[in-house]
Amino acid sequence: MIQVQLIKDLKQNINATKKSGKSIGFVPTMGYLHEGHMSLVEQARKENDFVVMSIFVNPAQFGPNEDLDRYPRDLERDTKMAVEAGVDLLFFPQVNEMYPQDGGISIRAGAQADVLCGASRPGHFDGVLKVVTKLFHLVEPTKVYFGQKDAQQLAIIETLVRDYNFPLEVKRVSTVREEDGLAKSSRNVFLSEKERAEAPIIQQAIQLGMDDFKINQDSEKAKQVTIRHIENGTSGKIDYVELLSYPDLTNNVSNNTSVILAVAVFFEKARLIDNLILNNEENK
Repeated sequence: MIQVQLIKDLKQNINATKKSGKSIGFVPTMGYLHEGHMSLVEQARKENDFVVMSIFVNPAQFGPNEDLDRYPRDLERDTKMAVEAGVDLLFFPQVNEMYPQDGGISIRAGAQADVLCGASRPGHFDGVLKVVTKLFHLVEPTKVYFGQKDAQQLAIIETLVRDYNFPLEVKRVSTVREEDGLAKSSRNVFLSEKERAEAPIIQQAIQLGMDDFKINQDSEKAKQVTIRHIENGTSGKIDYVELLSYPDLTNNVSNNTSVILAVAVFFEKARLIDNLILNNEENK
């Protein structure tokens, strides 16, 4: 596996790969890899000749009171996992390599960023769009892979690619879960033993809420079913429970072909998110 820290070295390898006519699959990450990331690599491996992974904890998407310094990092472990997964090139730049200058030009996420996680994290998705725009230009991928666990991020990136004609395809990959249903996440390491035992109830609650919505087509009732199950079964504090159209993320769910029931829950040292996406045409 090729390992590079500098943009010039990355571009040299990308140019050679493209010159040889190979397709490039790209998996952008913030590291501390788990099986969810590996599922993205597996899909990229199947569909492309050359797989690039980036590891970069992006400061632009962290607010002033968020956990940038606490975000788990283990490059040695991540490198070993990337090799075992069949990554061809690992790009792990430093912050001054990715952001050496600031000319004052910014990218702003639209209304999709005003709900769910974006409602309590102003500027977060602006930072996401900043880094993925740079990475897409640097890696020049044929296809780029994102997990559905971060469904709001996925929707916003799909919109960016569509509206600004990026010459690449965004591929959605299903959420990878523990045996008890908890979505894989780098932040799961911050859960206490008691919280870890409670955490799978989040997915159970979302499933119950979505089952109710399939029957009644009532978004408020589905949300209340979800809320009650989380409140009765966990010590966590609910940040939000929302049922919205997907991927445009509006409250107009009646005539949309797909909806998302999304949840965020605070535990003492971790904030967990999860969701289910439903093709609503199945119920018409």
